[in-house]
Amino acid sequence: MMMTELYDALRSAGAPEEKARAAAQAMSEETLATKADIARLERELVVGKWMSGACLTGVISLLIKSFFG
Repeated sequence: MMMTELYDALRSAGAPEEKARAAAQAMSEETLATKADIARLERELVVGKWMSGACLTGVISLLIKSFFG
């Protein structure tokens, strides 16, 4: 699948047809993040935050126990 907007822009700028087609095809092969990708990353970040909080809580409790317990 080729990005027709890019192809048309390159052609109107004077690029040869072969190069414009190759550039448009190369750009269409690049993967862009979708909303689903971003939502998945946000869910993973939430899990990471909770895990970090649990670890920090454990370390703080061990420090308090070692100094005051």
